[in-house]
Amino acid sequence: MQNLFFTSLLVLTGGSIISLIVQRDTKLSYVSSVFSMFGSLLALIFSIGALITQSTLTTTLPTSFPMFNISLHIDPLAAFFILIVSLIALPASLYGIGYMKQYAKEYNLGVFGFFYNIFLISLLLVITAHNALYFLFVWEIMSLSSLFLVIFENKKLQIIKSGFIYFIMTHAATAFILLSFLLLFQFTGSFDFETIKQHFASIPFVIQTIIFLCMIIGFGTKAGIVPFHIWLPWAHSAAPSHVSSLMSGVMIKIGIFMLFKMFLDILPQTPLWLGYVVLIIGAVSSILGVLYALSEHDIKRLLAYHSIENIGIILLGLGSGLIFIALKQPSLAMLAITAGLFHTLNHAVFKSLLFLGAGSVISQTHTRNIEEYGGLIKLMPYTAIFFLVGAVAISGLPPFNGFVSEWLTFQSLFSGIATSSILIKSIFIFGAACLTFTGGLAAACFVKAFGITFLARSRSIESEKATEVSPLLLISMGTLAVLCLTLGVFSFFVITNIQLIVKNLSLFSSKTSSLSSTGISLQVNQNVAHLNMPVIFLVMAVFIALSFGLVYIVSRKQKVVLRTVWDCGFNALSPKMEITATGFSRTLILIFRGIFQPSKQHEIEYVDADIRYFSKSKTVTLGIVNIYEAYLYYPLHNGLSIISKQIRKIQSGNVNQYLLYIFILLLGLLIFARY
Repeated sequence: MQNLFFTSLLVLTGGSIISLIVQRDTKLSYVSSVFSMFGSLLALIFSIGALITQSTLTTTLPTSFPMFNISLHIDPLAAFFILIVSLIALPASLYGIGYMKQYAKEYNLGVFGFFYNIFLISLLLVITAHNALYFLFVWEIMSLSSLFLVIFENKKLQIIKSGFIYFIMTHAATAFILLSFLLLFQFTGSFDFETIKQHFASIPFVIQTIIFLCMIIGFGTKAGIVPFHIWLPWAHSAAPSHVSSLMSGVMIKIGIFMLFKMFLDILPQTPLWLGYVVLIIGAVSSILGVLYALSEHDIKRLLAYHSIENIGIILLGLGSGLIFIALKQPSLAMLAITAGLFHTLNHAVFKSLLFLGAGSVISQTHTRNIEEYGGLIKLMPYTAIFFLVGAVAISGLPPFNGFVSEWLTFQSLFSGIATSSILIKSIFIFGAACLTFTGGLAAACFVKAFGITFLARSRSIESEKATEVSPLLLISMGTLAVLCLTLGVFSFFVITNIQLIVKNLSLFSSKTSSLSSTGISLQVNQNVAHLNMPVIFLVMAVFIALSFGLVYIVSRKQKVVLRTVWDCGFNALSPKMEITATGFSRTLILIFRGIFQPSKQHEIEYVDADIRYFSKSKTVTLGIVNIYEAYLYYPLHNGLSIISKQIRKIQSGNVNQYLLYIFILLLGLLIFARY
């Protein structure tokens, strides 16, 4: 079984090398994607086998560098995330074969294939790393390889800007992670995760607190939590769409994986306040993520903001679990952690589907602006259906997978509300309220996204000329759409296996859960809540079939007469008379004006500047304020600029002055070492 995992890495390595060899031959550019698919398939088979056997595989390869060992540890939790990576990488790589043809004349597809395969290798290795230094090494490979994928279209200034923001934020995250590992080494004497686990209890409380906070910031930045998420809309919208699906569906989950691994397995003595912090961050991220998604008209940025929302939902599960652990309620903790892990899988599937659907639309219309779409359901019917499946799933509606994991998250929050402490009740009520708002706003957002994109009339020449994408792209999207339905209808089977993963964690050994599977149904706390997805699916299918049957019976003998639609006195209806994405979301933006701070600017051009009665043109510009950039990052940037200008004054060019600086520094270091 272990050999299968290493074989997948070798195949992906071969794909990266082959990509460089055939980089000048555009006809063979698909070869790297074939290697990616085969390597992902092997990793998928390995992960399924590891989860079935619930085995733990450990391999350590010593190196000549002190404290740096290539230590690989694959327990059921790691195998679960390997499953997520490979499950998404397989259809994404297939999608890339057809999607990347549009770049063949302008960009080097061989270089892209090289970094794409390296990216997949790093995703697999970072999950299995069990040594802090080795982890940082593969983490950096993951960050840099994904950076080069983000800036693949390097001839566009906006793409370079996106890559720069991503580069800064990902390395700021790495700095916090490095600090936490250095503190762990200082007090445990090792970078090995197993040794750290054994000696963590001896670390002083203050240092533990600093370590926990550094990990939340470091791994949370990679996951996209508020307010460290600003790189995510830029990077995910800049990358090619199947790379966006991997970054949003998989890469940000690496941050989630490390939070689960560290807080539940490696550093299990988590305090109660940590659960509060994680739950509140999750609640705020979910509600603010979906609010900013509502204001977006760039389809890929809209989907990126929804990733922030769903990361928040996952953290609601993790935060609830940490609180229950601190309160010595392991059965409820298992329920919450299971909800978080299941939503991690579900989000990977439906978000990847949505990004691939968006990529198909963009490839045909050559724009990311939703306002320039319209009427695409007639021209791209299969893409529309698959996108609709993803939209329904992410909105948390049955019978798709997003509904079940959000239902489980609600059950864990409701269980917390039933606790005795007023403070704990209040925090869980806040989390449940945010999740409720998030669900409703997410549904509204995707009504906008699907309706403005696929329904009504075309709003641009490009959308009028759009055609359905190639079969390879449709197969990729269709596979993920089927998975959305399968994971929803057969959620009882998936959740039962996820609970086995949770029980394998050190905190939950031989513990029972408040969530049980009875046949094909799910039951929480002895009939407190009950869910039977196959029955729900069957009832919905029968209802839909009866509705279509009744409509057919009533209308089969009716004659269809075509008449001109009344156009309110206009000569002809035009696309300008349709509701726009701006108009749809404007009311919601005004409701949350305290956050968005909306603005309206009128510009009027007159026929005669001296006579203000006859206007030539009128323009209304609507805008909102990005509170993170306006009140956090811009002031930080300005402050650093001022400090940098002051520090620059010490660069006088005088060698004697530089020698004085070195002398003072050495003197300070000697004094520090002495005491």
